[in-house]
Amino acid sequence: MSRGAKRRWFAGAALAVLIGVVLLQPKAVWAQQQEEITRKVKTRVSPAYPDLARRMSIAGVVKVQVVVGTNGVVKNAKVVGGHPLLVNAAVDAVKKWRFEPASEETTGVIEFKFDPNVATQ
Repeated sequence: MSRGAKRRWFAGAALAVLIGVVLLQPKAVWAQQQEEITRKVKTRVSPAYPDLARRMSIAGVVKVQVVVGTNGVVKNAKVVGGHPLLVNAAVDAVKKWRFEPASEETTGVIEFKFDPNVATQ
């Protein structure tokens, strides 16, 4: 194999490894973010359906990754998926949730389903 052919082969192999790392990384992070929270909810607040989203008949699921402190209070909430018009309502609601106390912080994903055809309670 000539020197130029070796260079092209190594460059192609390096590119393939780099592409593999880039393509696999989001899947690993996504799988990690999909863990459901296992702590029992003491207080659950439903999100208020945004008026604009309801008028536009926007439906969908919003996924929020939460960190719950040992005292059961939501310390952090981060949107990991959902329509931009729905995410604020979901985050505002989940920050009001309360969980049973535990010896460690808990991290997990909570899903909120929005459907403009379902009457609010």
